[in-house]
Amino acid sequence: MGTTYSVTFFSLQAVDSDLLQQEMEQELELINDLMSTYRPASELMQFNQLQSTEPFTLSEPTAKVVAEAIRIGQQTGGVLDITVGPLVELWGFGARGRITERPLPEQLAMIIDYVGLDKIILSNNQLSKLDPRIAIDLSTIAKGYGVDRLADILEAAGITDYLVDIGGEMRVGGTKPDRAWRVAIEKPVAGNRAVQQIITPGDMAVATSGDYRNYFEQDGIRYSHLIDPRTAEPVQHRTVSSTVIHRSSMTADGYATALHIMNAEEALQFANQHQLALLLIVKTDDGFIELVSDAFKPFLADEVR
Repeated sequence: MGTTYSVTFFSLQAVDSDLLQQEMEQELELINDLMSTYRPASELMQFNQLQSTEPFTLSEPTAKVVAEAIRIGQQTGGVLDITVGPLVELWGFGARGRITERPLPEQLAMIIDYVGLDKIILSNNQLSKLDPRIAIDLSTIAKGYGVDRLADILEAAGITDYLVDIGGEMRVGGTKPDRAWRVAIEKPVAGNRAVQQIITPGDMAVATSGDYRNYFEQDGIRYSHLIDPRTAEPVQHRTVSSTVIHRSSMTADGYATALHIMNAEEALQFANQHQLALLLIVKTDDGFIELVSDAFKPFLADEVR
């Protein structure tokens, strides 16, 4: 996944931490073997390399992640789109590496023909392409699935007080011995590790999407890694960070990306309409402002409400 993970837990019973860590790392390896775009032999890359419209049989985990990505994608009107993989690569944010200049219009026009959720069909565990050139990228949701799986392993071991973190996507269970878990949301400034907000998520997952670390600049314009499938280009609005709280880290991960791609007004309206807990950090000429959906307010730490 190209990142780090950490697991913190408290248990009154004796726990074999080495055995638990081994089980978790085996699970993470399995997820990478299934869903990574950086491993040429992964299940996902086998599907991407398939130059056919014949159904491809997915494993249960991959099918589950693809199904949730499609659900969120359809609910958001195609804003979350796992078929944008070719666009991600073209803009230099995929496995092939970085670029320093924006793609030519004719390059974009060629790829947009085979991007869109309407060009794939998932039936049970059978995934089909309507165009053999289609490639899927699950980076917007698979990391959250990994968080959920590590939490499942902890709970299966009888551990209910924990915090799992994979590259900033988190899931929390129970409490610390002395107080509730608190999570700091980072101030969205590159090179500055300061706290913007503190939340108390309870038994929930937290996912944040930001565009202030992964981007390139050309002619004074910043191109972020978040591609809006409606325009085939990186987002250009002033939202710099979106945080979603949900019971599932996988679902929170997908929504955080989709709501970041939307402009702030559109995202807040969507979150309130669907009772999603959303915090947006938006850049203004005078600094940053926070926009909070109704469902997010109960999670704000008392001292910073």
